[in-house]
This record gives sequence, C-alpha cells and structure tokens, in this order.
Amino acid sequence: MSNPLSEEARVIPLRPAPVRPDAPDGEPAPREPLWRDLVGEVLRRERQAQERTLKDVADAARISLPYLSEVERGRKEASSEVLAAAAHALGLGLGDLLSLAHGELVRRTAERHRPAVAPHRSATVPNRAVTAPNRPYQGLCLAA
Repeated sequence: MSNPLSEEARVIPLRPAPVRPDAPDGEPAPREPLWRDLVGEVLRRERQAQERTLKDVADAARISLPYLSEVERGRKEASSEVLAAAAHALGLGLGDLLSLAHGELVRRTAERHRPAVAPHRSATVPNRAVTAPNRPYQGLCLAA
C-alpha cells in the first residue's frame, strides 16, 4: 500500500517571502524583478522595434536561435559575452543594454515604492529633503 502523502511533491522555499510592514494581514511583498527578465525584455523590445527576427539577430550575434529565445524570455542567465554579442547585433553596446535594463528596473521598483506623501523638508537646511531610511538607491551599480 502506498501512502497518499508520499506521492505529493514537497516544496521547500529557498527563503521566506518578505512581509511588508504596511500590508494588511501580513500580505507578502511583491517579487523584485529578476535581472535576466529585464535584460531579456529589453533585448526583445529592441529587436522588435527594429522589425528583426530572432534568426536574424541570432545569426548576427553568432548565438543559437533557441538560446537567444531563452534569454529573451528570461529563462537563461546569459554571460556578459553573450549579452554583448546580442547587443552589438542590435546596434547597441553592452553598456547601452545594461543602462536600458537598469532604467526598466528603476521604473518598476518606483511604481511599487512611490511615496504617498511628499518628503519632509528639513527645518535647518533649506531646500534639502530628508532622506527616508527605506528609500531605494537611485544610482547604477555594475558588478563583475
């Protein structure tokens, strides 16, 4: 006889979902976008804006068509060499591609973290906003 519980898959989360302090009933915070999804979306958007096919860009970049498709869909974490080749095939530099992906990341996270009220002004320093402790970093950070 088999135990019905043993036939079910058991899923163990790698890390618990963070809980937003202002969320009702401990509702989990929305997922941060993955870098590979953002880069893939930028590659696809640029390719489609140029009205080019996957095959055309894959051939120009010397990447297999299925692999480029997987990268565009965010299924593969491409190396910097592959990203540079795909970017160059689209007439972009690697920095351009990463900058566009960074802009998309900032846009998406800003939509979720938009403050409900204007920042407070400091009484001692005119025209300088007091920085909030949970305010997202607005710069660009690239790590090798």
